[in-house]
Amino acid sequence: MEEFQIETAQNVGIQQNVANLGDRMLAYLIDTLIIGFYFITMIMIMVSLELDNSDLWALWLLVSLPAFLYYVLLETFWNGQTIGKYVMKTRVVKLDGSKPGFANYFVRWILRIVDVSLTSGGLAVLSILIRGNGQRVGDIAAGTTVITEKAKLSIEDTLLKDIPNDYIPTYSQVTIFRDDEMQLIKTLYDEARFKGQHNIIVSLYNRIVKVMEVETSQKPIDFVDTVIKDYNYYTQNM
Repeated sequence: MEEFQIETAQNVGIQQNVANLGDRMLAYLIDTLIIGFYFITMIMIMVSLELDNSDLWALWLLVSLPAFLYYVLLETFWNGQTIGKYVMKTRVVKLDGSKPGFANYFVRWILRIVDVSLTSGGLAVLSILIRGNGQRVGDIAAGTTVITEKAKLSIEDTLLKDIPNDYIPTYSQVTIFRDDEMQLIKTLYDEARFKGQHNIIVSLYNRIVKVMEVETSQKPIDFVDTVIKDYNYYTQNM
């Protein structure tokens, strides 16, 4: 799973995981099946209406618009996701970490004709494999990529956190917390870093400072990380 770092407006580095090719292809397959099902349903309805050919042609142009605009409309109004991306837990984001605008989604959609439709997805696959941050041609032009929101399960998901043998703790007040409370703090912190939700980290920072009654010059993201390490230090050495 490729990773790349983005910088938020608060100059905080956030690691994002690029969606793997398999998830992107499955999302595309799901979206294609949905579009195909929509077309079949519309054809059956139009045939049952027994309209004149002239009326049928005009109506077909109208009812085909939702399918034609499927990707650009859903990604624009559903925060970078289509139904397929939602199922596969992937999302379109800008490389600088900000939310894409309509222009970004529009460029991706237009160039889908080149790297997906005309080449049967071959150009898109080749570009994604070559680019280190998972970009097809449309993403390169739009300054976007597709990330995964699937959590990676590891020892990091537990309360345990590796600390050096010569680690020197900063805040002895961390012992005021219970294991379950610190586990919640760590879970929220890890998830917020993963998703780039700096506001949650700031909220954690404000709450912890208040409970511990300490003053600090550390940035919120560094402070919470230090608190978790300090808690591990004191609990592992008791």
